[in-house]
Amino acid sequence: MLEKVLIANRGEIAVRIMRTCRELGVPTVAVYSDPDRDAMHVRFADEAHPLGGQTAAESYLNTKAILGVLDRTGAAGLHPGYGFLAENAGFARAVTERNVAFVGPPPAAIETMGDKISARQAAKAAGVPVLPGSSAALGSAAELVAFGEAHGWPVMVKAAFGGGGRGMRVIAAAADAPAAMESARREATAYFGRPELYAERFLTRPRHVEMQILADDHGHVVWLGERDCSVQRRHQKLLEESPAPDFPEDVRHAMGEASVRLARSCGYTGAGTVEFLYQDGKFYFLEMNTRLQVEHPVTELVTGLDLVEWQLRVASGEALAFGQGDVTTAGHAIEVRINAEDPARGQFRPSPGTLTAFVPPMGPGVRVDSGYAAGDTISPFYDSLVAKLVVWAPDRDRARGRMLRALRETAIGGVATTLPAHRVILEHPDFIAARQSANWVDTELDLSIVDDVAGAVPSGGDPAPPASSGAKSAAWRSRRGVPSISTWPPGNGAQAATARREPAARHTRGEILAPMQGTIVRMLVGVGDRVLETDGICVIEAMKMENVVPAGLAGAVTQIRVSPGEPLDSGDLIAVIRE
Repeated sequence: MLEKVLIANRGEIAVRIMRTCRELGVPTVAVYSDPDRDAMHVRFADEAHPLGGQTAAESYLNTKAILGVLDRTGAAGLHPGYGFLAENAGFARAVTERNVAFVGPPPAAIETMGDKISARQAAKAAGVPVLPGSSAALGSAAELVAFGEAHGWPVMVKAAFGGGGRGMRVIAAAADAPAAMESARREATAYFGRPELYAERFLTRPRHVEMQILADDHGHVVWLGERDCSVQRRHQKLLEESPAPDFPEDVRHAMGEASVRLARSCGYTGAGTVEFLYQDGKFYFLEMNTRLQVEHPVTELVTGLDLVEWQLRVASGEALAFGQGDVTTAGHAIEVRINAEDPARGQFRPSPGTLTAFVPPMGPGVRVDSGYAAGDTISPFYDSLVAKLVVWAPDRDRARGRMLRALRETAIGGVATTLPAHRVILEHPDFIAARQSANWVDTELDLSIVDDVAGAVPSGGDPAPPASSGAKSAAWRSRRGVPSISTWPPGNGAQAATARREPAARHTRGEILAPMQGTIVRMLVGVGDRVLETDGICVIEAMKMENVVPAGLAGAVTQIRVSPGEPLDSGDLIAVIRE
């Protein structure tokens, strides 16, 4: 076993990795940015070292700083968690060149699968079905338009070196291609450090089903069952479950075997996930995540395996202690992501701030993975994930009931969260009948019944009783049959993959104030421009999501008080419009 492990990450995943290390007697090293100086993962580690900086680029993506800590501490292994540098082949290679174990696959496998274009080619070579897509990175909007004209609109544009819903846009028509590509490139560069994009056919109502695989350096590769991750908003997952409900057994085995073939073909070792889209009885390769997934706990609960433990054992050179025939699953597990976002009216508006209260649920079959406690601050510089709530029960219906009970026990104050949206989802007839799709939340689920308060308890007060959690008990409504999809550009009733239209805040009529804390990414207007009420004024990035702020009234722009790259507090003056 590794003698000491540096965790090059933050939040709940860093704490979760440290917990397994503690059980195995492995000392841990944390790294932290300036805002994370007093964070839970820093408090939890055996030793902690500063990286400096506030933003991800200045800290958790700063390879020089992280490698410097690695050299100073003498750690025998480095676990990248997920996100940040987890799928950066150059970083993995720099780690292994120091004779330090990278707790993940070999750099060559990361390169093959990290580039989504080469991953598609590898999948084809391994006999795994793939969706029609561009064979090389897009060079211009004209190439994207040509792809759309050939395969039909809408189409998806995706970051070639991305994942987790970042750098993705669904484009409804050729006229929208230039703006969508610019936005996707900007987000891909900010989040992954690479701007390359590719195009892919867009399925209208697929399910998102993924296979967990585990491989060692001794030639053993197994698949550990599947996870249904179809409940998503703007291509980012909200809820995951295992096993996938109402899923054909023959498809399950075919998908698992395809995942093993793909892993073998690229020399994969460690834990990884092969993601598929499933529609009309057919499945298609989506991508391979060469890391631990956010939703790995549901697999752990149904298999009884600790995936982090096996990542560490494989990185230490150990062989898997079991084969495919030994893998069994039992019961049903569901995970929800509790994000610091306000889901009122389906907006999922970022809600950074200090947790004035955090009362997690307890009881049989309940697990909470979190990187925060009451008094901690959710920073606007990083992801909005506050905690993962996971339950296990003997069957899906019992698991759903247990999750609803756990959600009602959970109380969080100081920030709005997704708690009430999860209750709406779990109580909806579509979810109960397993009729959800990857586009269901964006195009069919009616979240207008979620209150603006969105379940946060009063600042400084006691947790609110379950009945006031923000989700109204009401007759279910849906938007099924409404011809809308999550598309670029935002506005006119459509939403971008990660760019949303935020309500325009005002001090006096005509003063456009920042609706949230964040950073100005781009101004969409200039002084002297005339705007309509629905026109966008600027794009603000908050918690790794782009948000379009609309004018809110028609008139002429007389002042602009901000510039790209400038940080904002909620309520700061952005622009002035005179009718």
